[in-house]
Amino acid sequence: MLTLLVNFADQVSAFNVFRYITFRTGGALITAAVLVFIFGQPIIDSLRVRQGKGQPIRADGPQTHFKKAGTPTMGGLMIISGIVGSTLLWANITSVYVWVVLLVTLGFGAIGFYDDYLKVTKQSHLGFSGKARLAIEFAIAAVATWAIMHNGVAPFSSSLTFPFIKDFLLNLGWFFIPMGCIVIVGAGNAVNLTDGLDGLAIVPIMIAAASFGVIAYLSGNAVFADYLQIHFVPGTGELAVILGAVIGAGLGFLWFNAPPAAIFMGDTGSLALGGLIGTIAVATKHEIVLAIIGGLFVMEALSVIIQVGVFKMTGKRVFLMAPIHHHFEKLGWTESQVVIRFWIIAVILALVGLSSLKLR
Repeated sequence: MLTLLVNFADQVSAFNVFRYITFRTGGALITAAVLVFIFGQPIIDSLRVRQGKGQPIRADGPQTHFKKAGTPTMGGLMIISGIVGSTLLWANITSVYVWVVLLVTLGFGAIGFYDDYLKVTKQSHLGFSGKARLAIEFAIAAVATWAIMHNGVAPFSSSLTFPFIKDFLLNLGWFFIPMGCIVIVGAGNAVNLTDGLDGLAIVPIMIAAASFGVIAYLSGNAVFADYLQIHFVPGTGELAVILGAVIGAGLGFLWFNAPPAAIFMGDTGSLALGGLIGTIAVATKHEIVLAIIGGLFVMEALSVIIQVGVFKMTGKRVFLMAPIHHHFEKLGWTESQVVIRFWIIAVILALVGLSSLKLR
């Protein structure tokens, strides 16, 4: 909204600063962090009163988790509020990409909120019906992918790009929509599966947001895109502002989520953040790079798929417990060891993903 002040730059030259995406990204980061810091504790206090027993703890989980009983969930409300409020203030609200990303964030957040609500009120892990949940997620993702494709220039708008390869494009036509849906829904649920330990999901999300902030800015700038020989996607530079807000809101949330956590992110936050990152990957034409930068989330999701698939076929388990972070807890790693080591993996994967911008 502050970008509207640029219209008055002839009268007040200082308003020209709002033209710069880098300045607004920094402003969005600080604003989101401040919003979460200020309103975080009141939200936690309110949720603790309303939820009573808090998020139910899995009976078959690591024994160390039982001491977390009574911790409120739905902390994603803090994160989403910070992101949306900061984005509306600092981003260019005439950008289609901005509204598409906000649509997915709020839509996935609403699904996660309802799932958390059912779990808390019923004190059960059986929340929203899996099939119904996925159906709604795919519907939201389909609308978002169609809007992204419609906003671009054919045939590039419906093409899949490949990291480390400069000129090769695979035009998927209308199949780009189901592909985009898989990326967005897959990202949302992969982050959801990762959110199982204090701080485990939010820091890799911030790392991915920082990485895609760089990608969005460079992809949306014709000069930098040409220099790096990456595909220029007009308008996507504005997404860096949203990603700045994600980092700021994440920092604010981590203040309260640091061990011992005063609140859990819940499906409300994990689905929303995963969907947000997935949508930006589709918009910037870096869907495959998302699998590299978000490799930690991919690993968590694959561990569940492998565990379920092998158990159904053989009746045996590959991991002591899935998702895989629980496997390492069962092996004797402390929670802090799992979290910090997984953060290190996330940083390494982000650097590998970012290297694709130059190695072509």
